[in-house]
Amino acid sequence: MKEKIFLGGTCNNSTWRDELIPLLQVDSFNPQVKNWTPECQEEEDRQKEEICRIHFYCITKDLLTSPQLGLYTIAEIMDSTYHEDKITYLQIIPDGFEDGHLKSLRAVIDLVRKRGGIAFFDSDIKRSARILNYSHAK
Repeated sequence: MKEKIFLGGTCNNSTWRDELIPLLQVDSFNPQVKNWTPECQEEEDRQKEEICRIHFYCITKDLLTSPQLGLYTIAEIMDSTYHEDKITYLQIIPDGFEDGHLKSLRAVIDLVRKRGGIAFFDSDIKRSARILNYSHAK
């Protein structure tokens, strides 16, 4: 079965998906759309639960400027790590976060790792593309 990666994380004005997707040698599902509808939510849930075994999340400073403060994203990350049939990656791009935010995000990284996920701070999205391609491209 061909691997597919769910691309979760910061939306808002963040461009990390635009940078990552062209570098991937693995199929991916990008849940970010211009006009969010209930059908979009249903498709995202289907992709996460039934199709994508690999969940990649990227958190950027834009998380803090989204209308919801991106809190649901943190819940999604933790939900993924508790699914033993999923491989969860979390990249946090630390640029633009204050020290207090970074301390909290460090705790998220530690919890993801404790539950078996792969989590790290890194400013370069290209490194994640190399990791994902090396680990999951066929």
